[in-house]
Amino acid sequence: MTAAERAARTEAADALTRSAYDGAGGTDTGTALVAVGGYGRGELAPYSDLDLVLVADEGLPEEQWRELAGHVWYPLWDSGHQIDHSVRTLPEMLAAAEGDVRVASGLLDARHVAGDHSLALRLRTTVLAHWRRQARERLPELRELVRSRHRLVGELAHLSLPDLKEAEGGLRDATVLKSLTATWLVDVPAADLERCRQQLLDVRDLLHAAAGRATDRIAPEHWAALAEGLALPDEAAAQRYVRELGRRVTHLSRLAWRRTDDALRRTPAARPRRPELTRLAPGVALSQGEVVLERGARPERDPVLLLRAAAEAAVRDVVLAPPTAARLVRDCPPLPVPWPDEARRQLVRLLAAGPGLLGVWETLDETGALDRILPEWERIRLLPHASAIHRFTVDRHVVETCVEAAGLIRDVSRPDVLVVAALLHDIGKGGLTEHSVAGAPIARAIAERMGFGPDEAELIGRLVRWHLLLADVATTRDPDDPATVEKLTEHIDTPEALALLTALTEADAKAASPKAWSSWRAGLVLDLSRRARAVLERGSAPPAFGDEQVPVPPEVADGEVAIAVEPVADGSRVTVVALDRVGLLADVAALFALRRVAIRAARLWAQGEHAVSVWDVDADHLDVGALHDQLDAIVARRVDPAERLAPRRAPGDLDPAVVVRPEASDHATVIEVRAADRLGVVHQVSAALAALEMTVRSAHISTLGPQAVDVFYVQEAAAGALSDTRAAEAAHAVRRALRGSS
Repeated sequence: MTAAERAARTEAADALTRSAYDGAGGTDTGTALVAVGGYGRGELAPYSDLDLVLVADEGLPEEQWRELAGHVWYPLWDSGHQIDHSVRTLPEMLAAAEGDVRVASGLLDARHVAGDHSLALRLRTTVLAHWRRQARERLPELRELVRSRHRLVGELAHLSLPDLKEAEGGLRDATVLKSLTATWLVDVPAADLERCRQQLLDVRDLLHAAAGRATDRIAPEHWAALAEGLALPDEAAAQRYVRELGRRVTHLSRLAWRRTDDALRRTPAARPRRPELTRLAPGVALSQGEVVLERGARPERDPVLLLRAAAEAAVRDVVLAPPTAARLVRDCPPLPVPWPDEARRQLVRLLAAGPGLLGVWETLDETGALDRILPEWERIRLLPHASAIHRFTVDRHVVETCVEAAGLIRDVSRPDVLVVAALLHDIGKGGLTEHSVAGAPIARAIAERMGFGPDEAELIGRLVRWHLLLADVATTRDPDDPATVEKLTEHIDTPEALALLTALTEADAKAASPKAWSSWRAGLVLDLSRRARAVLERGSAPPAFGDEQVPVPPEVADGEVAIAVEPVADGSRVTVVALDRVGLLADVAALFALRRVAIRAARLWAQGEHAVSVWDVDADHLDVGALHDQLDAIVARRVDPAERLAPRRAPGDLDPAVVVRPEASDHATVIEVRAADRLGVVHQVSAALAALEMTVRSAHISTLGPQAVDVFYVQEAAAGALSDTRAAEAAHAVRRALRGSS
């Protein structure tokens, strides 16, 4: 698919449209058929709609052009084309453009197809003149529309299902950039933008052909056809190609909007005839909101100048001028190994800059500067995440982790180690070895090259190696079990390293997605960190937060169940207290499943003869009375949960994984269950254990993305860990329950 084929489709559509207009009795005066949108730009994809407006001149009798419109549309419908049509007078068109910035921007692409050519020309020139004259008033509105679309759809370079049109960096943004340049307020590299736009159009043409319909979203099954059509070796190469285009358009778009914002802040009268330079640092200056080189700068003598300019731009949250970055890449000598102290300091300033880092890092990436600073970056560049919980590709996630870590540097004694560990924590991804294992030696070598001492380089490597440990242990192990804290302190053995790991864990989770750092998960992680710190500093751990502190309501002593509901930021927290018994967990889990309430996380533990469970659920305004009634029906077996919650596996679901973890506890048998997240999983597991007369001493339920990770500390009803035989029996029973086999 090429621009020539799109032009041929447009010519064929024009011929069809002119024939319909002429056949309906259309004339060369008073009315005109105008193409807008992609049709107006001459960019029809195989299944594109024909966007047409019949424009009537002022004063023409309405019945005349209304009747003409009806006769024009019918032959187009009969031809099999999808058409998006409207009928307006010229004043109505201009009024619509005045009232809606989207209409005004869209009409910049209006193109005469049939009828009164001068009328179509008047429409286009008038809209363009108004657009330029009113740009300062209209662009802020357009800017907000663009931001809203980006928040809603996401970014083309990072979406698991890329949207070629509406996503940030897609075709819609490329069109908006053309509208920006039409104002004459800002300029965009026209050749670069047009190249990317045409290549995205080629991809969309291939996508239409592969899907057999009009679509802008690339589903997984389409990548193979795209790779073949683009003459690329495999699906991974096709993904990288499309994401590269999206990233480039995103970069151009963000740069153009930053320059637009700067232009709007300056009044025309205040605009200097010659750009003023404000010195920021040796060799670095600020000009019109962009970091550039100072007059007299000698980049060929200063290997640190690139990092210094980037750090100044990020700290001030301004643009690093791409031509400046490109010149520094070309002219600066390579950094010596190990780096001089200033280079390391400037890198840390850059990484700790917060939100200003993102735009500057994109410029470094787009200009090839990262190949000079961090050649290992290519390992993760545009690499998709395997986990659905992640919003971004690996490289963007790493930068977002640095942004989040910047807000936590006051919590640690070595902010430099924190931000560099954040930059390198996923550097091992993309290979066959587990990424934290693969990444640790790479991170140590990079840290040594950057000039960190042996101890600091070893600490960075250790943080990369164990960056998943704290969250994993906190969310899947019993905090009261001494083995839980020991599991953490075995690898993180100083308070300094623990504080750094805690901050890195929080930054990593926040950068992944809001679900990865919910109030529940944050509480578990921070509490385990607190207890581990006490062990490292004083040799003993305080009680787990919340455990042994839940008051037992008086009615529980009479055999009743107490249920309390409190709202939390992301749903509700339900606390259930009852006399402990085998099967209680299964009944409470069934309560939520039968009411179609999704469990995000849960913990239960024993308080003497009572069992306490706390559940974080995705539901607001739960009725305590209704919960009581449902639980009573389950306990009395007026409702059979087993029948109503029988496993129903969806196509593509992986087999559940059920693993016994003998090393995780000396007091109980730990059974870890990983399964597709669906209603009823916790009930099925706990019911299978109850049927074997086993008691669950504590449980830790966690849902992350499409997967449930549930850990059960199981004992015999008479207390004590399970024997090897009984542990195997329990694992088999749980596996059968989740598969739905007898």
